[in-house]
Amino acid sequence: MRRPAPNTLQGIGLVVLALACFATLDTTTRHISTSISLLVALWFRYAIQAVITTVVVWPGRGRRVLLTRHPKFQLARGLLLFACSILAFFSLKYMPVGEFTAIALLAPLVITVFAAWKLKEKIRPLRWSLLVGGFVGTLVIIRPGTHHFDWTVVLPLTLVITNSAFQLLTSQMTKTEDPITMHFYTGWIGTILASLVLPFVWKMPTDWTVWLQLLIMGVLASIGHFLLILAYGRAPAATLTPYMYAQIAFGVLGGWVVFHHLPDQWTFMGMGLIALCGALGAWLTVHENRVTIEPIES
Repeated sequence: MRRPAPNTLQGIGLVVLALACFATLDTTTRHISTSISLLVALWFRYAIQAVITTVVVWPGRGRRVLLTRHPKFQLARGLLLFACSILAFFSLKYMPVGEFTAIALLAPLVITVFAAWKLKEKIRPLRWSLLVGGFVGTLVIIRPGTHHFDWTVVLPLTLVITNSAFQLLTSQMTKTEDPITMHFYTGWIGTILASLVLPFVWKMPTDWTVWLQLLIMGVLASIGHFLLILAYGRAPAATLTPYMYAQIAFGVLGGWVVFHHLPDQWTFMGMGLIALCGALGAWLTVHENRVTIEPIES
């Protein structure tokens, strides 16, 4: 058997660290939702990320980081990510982190439906079986007709749609755009959009722990994305994508450590089914060079 190349192992390690950052960001978002307006938290999350990215990137690239062939697509991508962030923040206010992450990671499977419907791509029977399996896993988690099912599940399900559109656009833009330039624009577009509503919801945090959590959110968002960029520079997407579903495990761990919440056995089964079907489907998708799957972020 051939051993994995050192760069591949580095890429896997980096992507796992990035997922840990995103899961911690989600856990922090849920914790801070009881202390401050989520729209204020959203502004800090984007503003800190935008400033850190500028400080790190601008000295080496200067105005070149602003060069883009498709400014309209950069704007659209920023709008989609901002919508994803709002839906993620409010989902985490009402849902446990692990369950939210599992439902949100249905996006790669939804892309399969889009490819068959709009792009007229031929979908293998195996893909349809994985799609059905992921849908069944979602039904097991939300369980219509029980106390697990209420209006709050609409938020992560809507997020699946917006995140799928974001990923499809991202996969097309990476063919001609610099990933760091894309990251730079999304950070500042999110900051500007959040600034438009900030005067209507602003309330100065008075607790130092809230300030600390806001700082953690912005720093983790920045570090997570930079780790992803480094990971994709060391290993192919087909190798890294299945590991994205480790974010579910990190989400469950965060919910257990911070909120003392563990999903019941049925929820665990649903999450496992989504992770299994999603990982297999994502590997097939990237292996066939259709799209690049990214982790869910908030």
